[in-house]
Amino acid sequence: MSDNQADATGAKKKCFVVMGFGVKTDYATGRKLDLDKSYKYLIKPTVQSRGVECIRADEIRHSGAIDLPMYRESLTADLVIADLSTANPNALYELGIRHALRPHATIVISENKLPYPFDLNHIAITSYTHLGDAIDIEEAEKFRERLGGTLDAILRTPQIDSPVYTYLAKLVPPSMTDEGAAVASQVKQALDRASDLMVEASTATQPEASEHEQTLAMLVEQGERAIRDSRFVDAKASFAAARELCKGSPNSGLARNCYLTQRLVLATYKAKQPDELSALDKALELLQGANLEESNDPETLGLAGAIEKRLYRNGQGAEHLERALSYYWRGYLLRNAWYNGINVANLLELRAADGISATADERLADTVWAKRICREVIALCDRDIEQMREREARAAARSDALKQKQEDEHLDQRFWCLATRAEAYRGIGDNDHYAETRQELEGVPHAQWMMEAFEGQLNTHQVAAVVHVAQKAG
Repeated sequence: MSDNQADATGAKKKCFVVMGFGVKTDYATGRKLDLDKSYKYLIKPTVQSRGVECIRADEIRHSGAIDLPMYRESLTADLVIADLSTANPNALYELGIRHALRPHATIVISENKLPYPFDLNHIAITSYTHLGDAIDIEEAEKFRERLGGTLDAILRTPQIDSPVYTYLAKLVPPSMTDEGAAVASQVKQALDRASDLMVEASTATQPEASEHEQTLAMLVEQGERAIRDSRFVDAKASFAAARELCKGSPNSGLARNCYLTQRLVLATYKAKQPDELSALDKALELLQGANLEESNDPETLGLAGAIEKRLYRNGQGAEHLERALSYYWRGYLLRNAWYNGINVANLLELRAADGISATADERLADTVWAKRICREVIALCDRDIEQMREREARAAARSDALKQKQEDEHLDQRFWCLATRAEAYRGIGDNDHYAETRQELEGVPHAQWMMEAFEGQLNTHQVAAVVHVAQKAG
């Protein structure tokens, strides 16, 4: 196989990847899947290793409607890989367009828990394992081998894989006129080169490209990097710009993208500008479009709970505590996730300690309930930590390099899992296990804001514990 695949004109072959971006919720299972990791770890390196250019919609520089480059690439790309994970309706629609336009060179993949719609049962779908917040590096290596073999076969001898052209055997694929295609190709090459030169000139004189020269992928990466570095004002600007960039779509579907909204909400309330209360109100306003009263997205519910809890702790009224508890409860029941669970326990303790529960029996019930949930959370954290250790052990059996990749992949997940377990031990008064878990937590690399968030949660438990002691003494 050539290291530099080229078409008949000598131009480098191109693969267009149809999939969502960022973190998406799979509503069939309630899991959150980081699709950027699927793209960066599984798809893009495999395609590029074959000497084929690989691009996703959020990496395309364009002006005007974002739909236009999607239609163009669906028609002209030598290869299309469609990842249907989370049953993303946009990906399904774009796959249908590709199958209608081209008879061959379309590969369909998905994470292995996708329930396939009936009309896809007769299409070959290559599956991979996705852990939600993380990727199993060993499984990723195996999938890249399988996907690479499929790519090699298609590049060597393309076969009809579109059901449209399979069942309508006499259908002739559409094409642009020769003259039009030649002109379009020349214009595209000139625009791509001009964009590359603009970005090169920009990065030579300043750390970030200007807003007008950035792709959606660049803005999202800048925003994520700013969050990791605790630069929430910068993160807010990047995600706001990303949403504006998406408004070029006629149906504004990308502008309403849940992931972009969720990251903008997080950056907004963390930035605390012009002051904390104003930032919290603005963040809550951004979430209103997510239909909070009916939403079953655990990430959206977790953000709403965090904002309402902060409004309560800033003296804005007991109704904010009740709303926060409602959001966290719903998220916990949907996913049995330790993040929402520990916040339910935290708020039950607060409700009892602050006297919001009307009677002594209700306060006692909240306290008992909180401790019970803390024990459930510890069990959930233990399960996830053990699974991380098993994956790292499997990776270590293959090579030290693979083990290091797996450990790096686990960093954020390990930090929050240990932080939650430590908080739960504090909640049930098990100080020995709390101290042990905290020591392990402090050894995990993390951003400053992550430890500050953990300390804030602990302070709430400590205040509640003092109040409980005082109530008993009284």
